[in-house]
Amino acid sequence: MSRVGKHPVAIPEGVEMQLLGRTLTARGRLGSLSLAVSNEVTTAIVDRTVTVAPNSTSKNALAMWGTTRALINNMVTGVSRGFAVALEINGVGYRAAVQGDTLNLQLGYSHDVAFPIPDDVTIACERPTLITIRGADRQRVGQVAAEIRAWRPPEPYKGKGIKYATETIRRKEGKKK
Repeated sequence: MSRVGKHPVAIPEGVEMQLLGRTLTARGRLGSLSLAVSNEVTTAIVDRTVTVAPNSTSKNALAMWGTTRALINNMVTGVSRGFAVALEINGVGYRAAVQGDTLNLQLGYSHDVAFPIPDDVTIACERPTLITIRGADRQRVGQVAAEIRAWRPPEPYKGKGIKYATETIRRKEGKKK
């Protein structure tokens, strides 16, 4: 069993952590995030570190121990450095452009797809075939990336579609004569 929860989360300079009841709040240069801490664990802020301890030895308490520690670490990293996900677009005529508060995608449909950019993330297109999503909340950045990718997931024969920059597409062999 992993013991991720044993390791305290260091609070870097420029990040302010506050624990009010069961709500933990992190404020940094990229914004503020809050987390409702489970009743299964106890959190404490001591000497620029956040420690998490389980309240019992039940299976659920031990699971929430590591989960809570990971969520707190993601909060601290998010408000200090932020998270980014890169998407690549492959296909003839497939491209993306940011216009105001919408992301316009040309993905081979009869119409352009207009994706409204949420307030808590920023989307940039350095090239027409590269989309970068940035934000403080790791879950939200990943969710927005998954929603954009869902418009045209990559297909295995030609590799056309939207894929994560770190993703490799397993290609299939086409029909033989």
